[in-house]
Amino acid sequence: MKITVINGSPKGKDGNTNLMVAAFLKGAQAAGAETLNIFLADKAINHCRACHTCWFGTPGQCVIQDDMAEILSLGQGTDILVLARPLKYANISSMLKVFIERMIVLCSPYFAQDPKGNRHPKKTAAAEAQSSFYRSKLVMIASGALATRDHFQVISLWVKKLAFYNHTEVIGEIYAPQGNLLNTPEVTLRPIIDNYLQLLETAGKEIVTKNKLTEETEKLLEQNFIPDDIYIEQVNSFFDNLLSKIEHPYLKA
Repeated sequence: MKITVINGSPKGKDGNTNLMVAAFLKGAQAAGAETLNIFLADKAINHCRACHTCWFGTPGQCVIQDDMAEILSLGQGTDILVLARPLKYANISSMLKVFIERMIVLCSPYFAQDPKGNRHPKKTAAAEAQSSFYRSKLVMIASGALATRDHFQVISLWVKKLAFYNHTEVIGEIYAPQGNLLNTPEVTLRPIIDNYLQLLETAGKEIVTKNKLTEETEKLLEQNFIPDDIYIEQVNSFFDNLLSKIEHPYLKA
């Protein structure tokens, strides 16, 4: 089994999102999976021009010369595609959005009616030769700085719709509110965070061995690190400390 991560964090290897991904992949590797972690922050991927040349001029080939073709090639043989990103205004990161839009090169231009809605048929033979991403099962991993899990509602709906468009399924969703705590040096919190990272390893193993997350693991991963009110108080206190060192309009009455 091959698991490929598309990491849409602008901080790349240094982001909190990658702390989650690294733990997940450690578990997947322990279960025997081949893994690949691609950082979009290290790649040059331009916006789709909506020219549709990849459909009607050079089928399966994009006219834009950048790193997208390399990434699609690396995706060959991928069984599970992990989309990882920080939460940005309750939505996916711009880097990941650009990447997903460029995946149009893998679509057939035709429309098909499905009992669940309208979508493109499965990808063309030319696109099939480029990448396995279009049929790979999906896992979503996201971190967010805000306190509660409801902020992930939009991306949860989005990834399910993406799976429908790509003729596949979502087999795991892992969301971490209070994500700023993932790299905390606070001694009293480290056991909680370390336990969470261990749970992510378990999740990686389960995705490989069971092709899903167990109900027990899902419930444990859904628990916040600390109570919401305490987290909000601590974050605001941190911001107060930073802003007190500069003249800032937020501090004016």
